[in-house]
Amino acid sequence: MYLRQIREGFDIVASARGQSLDLQGSELGVTAAKDAVERMQAAHHNPGASTPEQELDAAIRHHRGDSGVDEKVVETNRSAELFSEEDGQGWRDLTRIARTDGQVRYLEAMAQNEIVVSLGPAGTGKTYLAVRAAVEALKAGEVRKLILCRPAVEAGEKLGFLPGDFQQKVNPYLRPLYDSLHEMLDYDQVRRYSDREIIEIVPLAYMRGRTLNHAFIILDEAQNTTPAQMKMFLTRMGAKSRIVVTGDPTQLDLQKGQPSGLLHARRVLGSVKGISWIDLTAADIVRNRLVTFVGIDDSGYEAVS
Repeated sequence: MYLRQIREGFDIVASARGQSLDLQGSELGVTAAKDAVERMQAAHHNPGASTPEQELDAAIRHHRGDSGVDEKVVETNRSAELFSEEDGQGWRDLTRIARTDGQVRYLEAMAQNEIVVSLGPAGTGKTYLAVRAAVEALKAGEVRKLILCRPAVEAGEKLGFLPGDFQQKVNPYLRPLYDSLHEMLDYDQVRRYSDREIIEIVPLAYMRGRTLNHAFIILDEAQNTTPAQMKMFLTRMGAKSRIVVTGDPTQLDLQKGQPSGLLHARRVLGSVKGISWIDLTAADIVRNRLVTFVGIDDSGYEAVS
């Protein structure tokens, strides 16, 4: 079913013979087509971040020289202020995408503080804006790595043992992070940066023991961390790194009686200089308007005494 796309995309002759695929043409075109087919097969057998169709489309665009952001840009390590205006990626430019006053404060906080914690209900842009800021920092060369993580906690229902290898097991928990990332980078870019470990999307448990330098690190769904996990995460921060933590205290999926690491951190670190706490409310919801009516309780976002 992909033969026509392969022929036209790589300017080669492609024909199917039973279970095999015969490719003829220029060495460059045939090599690119073989690589695309291998990636399509991998996507078919290991569903997760991309589909065979997306892999083929990305490979064709890459072959034609339409791969998007220059990879070299992420290798730089300039010491300018994050999102500096001289780079054309100033954080003041990012505030233009804000749709509420709360989002403006959130974006400004990420530009001015090494650690930012954003609390608010679903639909306020907590994760999206954090990923957007991280991608812009990566493009501008202000950081060398982008690391996205979240705790692997089920939302109220037990899924049992999931089939497959490690990546297949954790992909359902990490899917929302992939969704946000793919709104800003195409599938080919995400795959290439992931292969080179420039972008990592991992469960929180696999952060232990690491020191992360020159990185933009995002912890999503932090309300579902334990105090010990939150301490472990925050102490991963190395030189010239930034951390953004997002969470919704009203959507706890921890076991009954288990304290939230997010709320514990607010009690302990709420007044520490250099850590900015941004409270978003129902007024900042930019998702479907009906979300504002689904049991929003702003009391969950107040500082815990």
